[in-house]
Amino acid sequence: MSLIDPGKKAPAFTLKDQNGQAHRLSDYAGKPVVLYFYPKDDTPGCTQETCDFEARLPALGKKKAAVFGVSILDEKSKAKFAAKHGITFPLLADADHAVAEKYGVWQEKSRYGRKYMGIVRTTYLIGPDGKIVQRWDNVKVDGHAEAVAAAID
Repeated sequence: MSLIDPGKKAPAFTLKDQNGQAHRLSDYAGKPVVLYFYPKDDTPGCTQETCDFEARLPALGKKKAAVFGVSILDEKSKAKFAAKHGITFPLLADADHAVAEKYGVWQEKSRYGRKYMGIVRTTYLIGPDGKIVQRWDNVKVDGHAEAVAAAID
């Protein structure tokens, strides 16, 4: 699957968070949803990105926005990551990468000449109507959460 363009309907999903609670995109209809895909729990860039979103939760909450981080590691990994860094919003476990595939972020990557499949750091802002409002590709972590929060206005 390819990345989803703004204006298109966001694919439905149901994933469990670090506490084992299931979240469906449809449960958040009528609210803006920040859905960011990150490669791995507790790595430097992913930790900074997640902590930056955590720091902006009060402002995002005032905008009635829901925030979800998604990676392929399991609920246990998410629970450990959330506890270590004080993360209070849902970190969703996409262990079979089915949702990452639906959103086009499960792609071939290359490191040191070795090719492998993984999540490409991407963020989607989904509008209250369930359509993609904006997409950030190949996200650079510094200032990203701030840019996403500003886009909700």
